[in-house]
Amino acid sequence: MSGLLRIWAVLRKELTQLRRDRVTFGMIVMIQLIQLLLFGYAINTEVRHVPVGVVDQSQSGLSRVLLQMVEATQVARVTRHFTSMEEAEAALRAAEVRAVLIIPKDVDHRVARHPSVGLGLPPSTDEETSRPVAQWLVDGSDTLIAAAIKSLRNMPLAELLDKPANRGVPTFEVALLYNPEQRTAVNIVPGLVAIILTMTMIMFTSAAIVRERERGNMELLITTPVRSMELMVGKIAPYILIGAIQVTIILGIGHVLFRVPINGDLLHLAAVTLLFITASLTLGLIISTIAVNQLQSMQMTVFILLPSILLSGFMFPYEGMPVAAQYIAEALPATHYMRLVRGVVLRDVAITHMWPDMLWLAGFIVAGLAVASMRFKKRLD
Repeated sequence: MSGLLRIWAVLRKELTQLRRDRVTFGMIVMIQLIQLLLFGYAINTEVRHVPVGVVDQSQSGLSRVLLQMVEATQVARVTRHFTSMEEAEAALRAAEVRAVLIIPKDVDHRVARHPSVGLGLPPSTDEETSRPVAQWLVDGSDTLIAAAIKSLRNMPLAELLDKPANRGVPTFEVALLYNPEQRTAVNIVPGLVAIILTMTMIMFTSAAIVRERERGNMELLITTPVRSMELMVGKIAPYILIGAIQVTIILGIGHVLFRVPINGDLLHLAAVTLLFITASLTLGLIISTIAVNQLQSMQMTVFILLPSILLSGFMFPYEGMPVAAQYIAEALPATHYMRLVRGVVLRDVAITHMWPDMLWLAGFIVAGLAVASMRFKKRLD
């Protein structure tokens, strides 16, 4: 009986301690809630409304009908119209659109002789009957996006035009750029850089101030002439080198073992990576000024890591998420770096064409350091 009383005493003590630790109690509830909302609402493997561009060389009524048929599938959503192929390819490379539909000048002739339509015209040569009516240029670096556009390859024209069924000739020709073999590693490895850096960089610095407090070093910091901002910068500086080493290992091994191409300028890659590492370390510092102990800092790190993995575009296409989830994703540094690293590594995009993401990371660093330095007070209370 006395043993049960002692167990009950310890149990009451733990429950009281948990009740007083509001951050831990909040994490117990919030992590489950976030996982439920992410997996049940935000995560969607059925890609819809992919932003695409159009090069309409025909400018005919039939070409407009063709575009309406494409949008009626809800797989693609026309967001840009281009006047030249060069303009379209530049937008595709910069990820302003994920695919481009090229409608040729003779689309009327091609549709008329396509086996899925069969308007009763005189017999044509085999070459004419085997020609698709238009062509897709697709950013193949994201395999789910590519698969969604490829599903339109045999889009039936007969269904809406009330003609005989398709006899096997594809409606659209599909050309995959940047990853024509559709190897998953080409898409995963650059994205893995963002996820690993998010996890390690935030974890390193999220306990920085808490660790000083738990080890009793806060008194020493208080008596030094070091200012709050100087302390924040000094805390994150050593980990920038560690992050650079991690990036080198991941991309180096990925290039050797999985044949992941590194098409972009290494200096551009270094610039965007430096920005992201600093932004992640800054986020960790903000957590460190909020957390009371290292357990809380780890819980907050997990709180940030889950959305970074699921909403940044690493596992699921950004375009396939609801608008509300996209707003949350835009607040995460990992989302912006995911676009930057894949753009530089896979599509050889100049950083000048991705300045919004770089500007966002730079602004996050400045604002984050300011918040962390203001929250850190050189006092024991």
